[in-house]
Amino acid sequence: MALLEILKYPDPRLRIKAQPVTKIDDDLRRIVDDMYETMYASRGVGLAATQVNIHHQLFTMDVSETHDQRICVLNPEIVSKQGIQYEAEGCLSVGGGAYDKVERALTVRLKGMDLDGNAFELDAEGLMAVCIQHEVDHLNGVLFIDHLSRLKQERIRRKMEKADRHDL
Repeated sequence: MALLEILKYPDPRLRIKAQPVTKIDDDLRRIVDDMYETMYASRGVGLAATQVNIHHQLFTMDVSETHDQRICVLNPEIVSKQGIQYEAEGCLSVGGGAYDKVERALTVRLKGMDLDGNAFELDAEGLMAVCIQHEVDHLNGVLFIDHLSRLKQERIRRKMEKADRHDL
Protein backbone atom coordinates (compact mmCIF):
# COMPACT_ATOMS: atom_id res chain seq x y z
CA MET A 1 0.00 0.00 0.00
CA ALA A 2 1.05 3.59 -0.53
CA LEU A 3 0.09 7.03 0.66
CA LEU A 4 -1.50 9.08 -2.08
CA GLU A 5 -1.08 12.82 -2.53
CA ILE A 6 -4.20 14.69 -1.46
CA LEU A 7 -5.02 17.61 -3.75
CA LYS A 8 -5.32 20.93 -1.91
CA TYR A 9 -7.80 23.73 -2.59
CA PRO A 10 -7.78 25.71 -4.90
CA ASP A 11 -6.37 22.97 -7.19
CA PRO A 12 -8.70 22.96 -10.25
CA ARG A 13 -8.63 19.14 -10.39
CA LEU A 14 -10.86 19.14 -7.30
CA ARG A 15 -13.59 20.58 -9.55
CA ILE A 16 -13.56 17.69 -12.05
CA LYS A 17 -16.77 15.68 -12.03
CA ALA A 18 -15.96 12.00 -11.50
CA GLN A 19 -16.97 9.35 -14.02
CA PRO A 20 -18.77 6.10 -13.12
CA VAL A 21 -16.71 3.05 -12.23
CA THR A 22 -17.19 0.54 -15.06
CA LYS A 23 -14.53 -2.04 -14.21
CA ILE A 24 -13.66 -3.61 -10.86
CA ASP A 25 -10.21 -5.19 -10.96
CA ASP A 26 -7.03 -5.57 -8.92
CA ASP A 27 -5.90 -2.05 -9.88
CA LEU A 28 -9.10 -0.57 -8.47
CA ARG A 29 -8.79 -2.66 -5.29
CA ARG A 30 -5.19 -1.41 -4.87
CA ILE A 31 -6.38 2.19 -5.29
CA VAL A 32 -9.04 1.63 -2.63
CA ASP A 33 -6.45 0.13 -0.23
CA ASP A 34 -4.21 3.16 -0.83
CA MET A 35 -7.16 5.49 -0.24
CA TYR A 36 -7.86 3.86 3.14
CA GLU A 37 -4.20 4.12 4.12
CA THR A 38 -4.13 7.78 3.07
CA MET A 39 -7.41 8.55 4.85
CA TYR A 40 -6.28 6.97 8.14
CA ALA A 41 -2.81 8.55 7.97
CA SER A 42 -4.45 11.97 7.47
CA ARG A 43 -6.92 11.39 10.35
CA GLY A 44 -9.89 11.64 8.03
CA VAL A 45 -13.21 9.82 8.16
CA GLY A 46 -13.81 9.88 4.42
CA LEU A 47 -11.88 10.27 1.19
CA ALA A 48 -13.25 10.73 -2.31
CA ALA A 49 -11.20 9.50 -5.27
CA THR A 50 -11.30 13.03 -6.72
CA GLN A 51 -9.24 14.23 -3.75
CA VAL A 52 -6.35 11.98 -4.82
CA ASN A 53 -6.64 12.90 -8.51
CA ILE A 54 -8.56 9.77 -9.49
CA HIS A 55 -11.71 10.85 -11.26
CA HIS A 56 -13.92 7.82 -10.75
CA GLN A 57 -17.07 7.76 -8.65
CA LEU A 58 -15.85 6.09 -5.49
CA PHE A 59 -15.14 7.00 -1.91
CA THR A 60 -13.89 5.36 1.25
CA MET A 61 -15.30 6.03 4.69
CA ASP A 62 -14.84 4.90 8.28
CA VAL A 63 -16.54 7.01 10.93
CA SER A 64 -15.77 4.57 13.75
CA GLU A 65 -13.36 5.56 16.52
CA THR A 66 -11.64 2.17 16.24
CA HIS A 67 -11.07 2.33 12.45
CA ASP A 68 -12.66 -1.05 11.88
CA GLN A 69 -15.84 -0.19 9.97
CA ARG A 70 -14.59 0.41 6.45
CA ILE A 71 -17.13 1.27 3.79
CA CYS A 72 -16.21 1.69 0.14
CA VAL A 73 -18.89 2.92 -2.24
CA LEU A 74 -18.66 2.79 -6.02
CA ASN A 75 -21.02 4.91 -8.12
CA PRO A 76 -22.76 6.41 -5.06
CA GLU A 77 -26.14 8.05 -5.37
CA ILE A 78 -28.05 9.73 -2.56
CA VAL A 79 -31.63 8.66 -3.20
CA SER A 80 -33.31 10.42 -0.27
CA LYS A 81 -32.59 13.01 2.42
CA GLN A 82 -34.51 14.00 5.52
CA GLY A 83 -34.13 16.56 8.26
CA ILE A 84 -31.44 19.16 8.81
CA GLN A 85 -28.28 19.22 10.87
CA TYR A 86 -25.50 21.76 11.19
CA GLU A 87 -22.17 20.10 11.88
CA ALA A 88 -18.71 21.60 11.81
CA GLU A 89 -17.00 20.18 8.74
CA GLY A 90 -13.42 20.13 7.71
CA CYS A 91 -11.75 18.60 4.69
CA LEU A 92 -8.46 16.91 3.93
CA SER A 93 -8.28 19.03 0.76
CA VAL A 94 -8.94 22.29 2.63
CA GLY A 95 -6.02 22.77 4.99
CA GLY A 96 -5.15 25.36 7.56
CA GLY A 97 -7.41 23.83 10.19
CA ALA A 98 -10.43 25.25 8.40
CA TYR A 99 -13.75 24.09 9.83
CA ASP A 100 -17.21 25.58 9.62
CA LYS A 101 -20.83 24.59 10.10
CA VAL A 102 -22.56 23.39 6.97
CA GLU A 103 -26.25 22.63 6.55
CA ARG A 104 -26.66 18.95 5.69
CA ALA A 105 -29.48 16.44 5.79
CA LEU A 106 -29.81 14.61 9.10
CA THR A 107 -30.46 11.26 7.40
CA VAL A 108 -29.70 9.96 3.94
CA ARG A 109 -30.32 6.81 1.97
CA LEU A 110 -27.36 5.92 -0.20
CA LYS A 111 -27.38 3.57 -3.16
CA GLY A 112 -24.13 2.22 -4.55
CA MET A 113 -21.99 -0.78 -5.31
CA ASP A 114 -19.33 -2.54 -3.23
CA LEU A 115 -15.92 -3.77 -4.42
CA ASP A 116 -17.45 -7.11 -5.40
CA GLY A 117 -19.88 -5.39 -7.76
CA ASN A 118 -22.88 -5.98 -5.49
CA ALA A 119 -25.52 -3.25 -5.38
CA PHE A 120 -26.56 -2.11 -1.92
CA GLU A 121 -28.43 0.60 -0.06
CA LEU A 122 -27.39 2.17 3.20
CA ASP A 123 -29.38 4.33 5.59
CA ALA A 124 -27.18 6.76 7.51
CA GLU A 125 -27.63 9.51 10.06
CA GLY A 126 -25.48 11.94 11.99
CA LEU A 127 -21.77 11.93 11.20
CA MET A 128 -22.08 9.12 8.65
CA ALA A 129 -24.79 11.06 6.79
CA VAL A 130 -22.58 14.18 6.78
CA CYS A 131 -19.61 12.17 5.52
CA ILE A 132 -21.63 10.62 2.69
CA GLN A 133 -22.94 14.01 1.55
CA HIS A 134 -19.45 15.54 1.80
CA GLU A 135 -17.82 12.77 -0.27
CA VAL A 136 -20.58 12.68 -2.90
CA ASP A 137 -20.14 16.45 -3.23
CA HIS A 138 -16.42 15.88 -3.95
CA LEU A 139 -17.29 13.44 -6.73
CA ASN A 140 -19.39 16.21 -8.26
CA GLY A 141 -16.61 18.81 -7.99
CA VAL A 142 -18.12 20.54 -4.95
CA LEU A 143 -16.21 21.42 -1.77
CA PHE A 144 -17.74 22.01 1.65
CA ILE A 145 -16.64 25.64 1.48
CA ASP A 146 -18.94 26.11 -1.54
CA HIS A 147 -21.83 25.85 0.94
CA LEU A 148 -20.49 28.83 2.93
CA SER A 149 -20.88 32.56 2.47
CA ARG A 150 -18.28 34.45 0.42
CA LEU A 151 -16.98 36.05 3.63
CA LYS A 152 -16.39 32.67 5.26
CA GLN A 153 -14.78 31.34 2.08
CA GLU A 154 -12.40 34.29 2.08
CA ARG A 155 -11.50 33.74 5.75
CA ILE A 156 -10.70 30.09 5.02
CA ARG A 157 -8.60 31.03 1.99
CA ARG A 158 -6.58 33.49 4.10
CA LYS A 159 -6.16 30.89 6.86
CA MET A 160 -4.85 28.38 4.31
CA GLU A 161 -2.42 30.93 2.84
CA LYS A 162 -1.13 31.71 6.32
CA ALA A 163 -0.68 28.00 7.08
CA ASP A 164 1.17 27.54 3.77
CA ARG A 165 3.56 30.41 4.62
CA HIS A 166 4.37 28.73 7.94
CA ASP A 167 5.10 25.44 6.16
CA LEU A 168 7.76 27.04 3.94
